[in-house]
Amino acid sequence: MTVIMYCIMCFIFGTTFLAIKVGIDEGFPPFLSAGIRFLAAGAILYFFLLIRKRTSWKLLCRKELMFTGFSLTFITFASLYWAEQFVSSGIAAVLSASGPIMIILIQTAFLRIKMNLSSICGVIIGFIGVFFLFLPGLTIDWSIRWILGCGIILLGEIGYAVGTIYSGKIIGTFKEESPMAMNAVQMVYGGIFLLLLSLFTRETAPALTIPIFLSIVYLTIAGSMIAHTIYYYLVAKTNAFLPSTWLYVSPLIALTIGHFFYEENVHPVMLIGVFLILSSLVLINFRKIIEFIGIKNMASS
Repeated sequence: MTVIMYCIMCFIFGTTFLAIKVGIDEGFPPFLSAGIRFLAAGAILYFFLLIRKRTSWKLLCRKELMFTGFSLTFITFASLYWAEQFVSSGIAAVLSASGPIMIILIQTAFLRIKMNLSSICGVIIGFIGVFFLFLPGLTIDWSIRWILGCGIILLGEIGYAVGTIYSGKIIGTFKEESPMAMNAVQMVYGGIFLLLLSLFTRETAPALTIPIFLSIVYLTIAGSMIAHTIYYYLVAKTNAFLPSTWLYVSPLIALTIGHFFYEENVHPVMLIGVFLILSSLVLINFRKIIEFIGIKNMASS
């Protein structure tokens, strides 16, 4: 059952990038699309947990979750949705996998946490991988918007990294709260911030088409509700590391379905970048991987 749930989670996370792309290509404004998705998903999950008496109304008043929603959801997905106007879904997925690299850099630069050798190698290889992803846009098919879109995704991952680090530091404050409830509340705040940005930038919704409708429904139900619920289920059933390995699998899924089902171009040079970035994730998480393998071997013996 665990293996099946893990495969479903990775597939959903991998397909969300194409679902975002479909909605945006149909003309639905990026910030409005993201705002509807996260506000709806967060509100539905939160009210469900309220009915089940697994959380309380006071959780909505916590400023910590407001900040988490601002960094994890608002900054990360405002950047991603905007960038996917110019960047393919597969490349967006690969660049989004650079989050752990940003976490390591922020911890080193601001929290004075020393990097081990494997993490240092991982960061260097990761940046080389990003360079190879950028290379076709720089030399083969120059597009300032494509380059800008890739850069914006990387900046968005800084928000993801800050939110992740902050969440880890305040987790003791919410010992009695369900992680799903905390995630629901931060999605609600992230969705509100995204809708406010949509209002500020004067986005207007086009006529609702079937692709737009399916994109929003899929992202809301599958991408934000089902996949995240499975994620927390796997954390409870296994450990905190195994579910996070979706970062290794989902970019490959996104590249494959984007290429074969949406005719997105993947230049051979980019594949080198994909390999290097995924390799950097292995090196950055090398100790966790070893620990996980050790725990698994102990359990089977």
